[in-house]
Amino acid sequence: MSIILASQSPRRKQILEWAEIEFDTIVNSTDESFPDTMPIAEVPIYIARGKAQAVREFIKMNHTHHIGKPILAADTVVVLKDDIIGKPTDRENAINILKSLSGKRHAVITGVVILLNNKEIEFADTTYVTFHALTHEEVVFYVDKYKPYDKAGAYAIQEWIGVIGIESIEGDFYNVMGLPVSRVVKALHSC
Repeated sequence: MSIILASQSPRRKQILEWAEIEFDTIVNSTDESFPDTMPIAEVPIYIARGKAQAVREFIKMNHTHHIGKPILAADTVVVLKDDIIGKPTDRENAINILKSLSGKRHAVITGVVILLNNKEIEFADTTYVTFHALTHEEVVFYVDKYKPYDKAGAYAIQEWIGVIGIESIEGDFYNVMGLPVSRVVKALHSC
């Protein structure tokens, strides 16, 4: 099966390649804001739906040879104590985010939307991650070397900080990377 990935995330691309799913990448920029009153668990699905719909409209207008292929979009949020922790704005913000996660358990929620013709499949997957207490030096080393400015929660689990800093994971590892791939594969088979 060949699909359209509505994401520029190198991690999502890598996960799909590991799953041996053929895909083309098409991205159409969207507003990633959400209503303040929206329950946190619904936010990543809401944003993913916007990404998928924007790509569907783009395909209708420009790429007729992609019509009829499933469109896969995803969005990941990191949640600590009922607060969504977004992507860091700069070095200082990344350091502060990681210090706030140090020694604590947080949730990583990835919302997935698959569009095929008039059918829409949507779900969210939650994984709980607990960090060991991180030293200031570890946090600064990670931020300066890996520059996690494009990552929700200011970290990537598959990088150094995940290798040395994570105490436990409850749930799907790949969900923390940005795509709960086993659930995606099952959903694609049901299309």
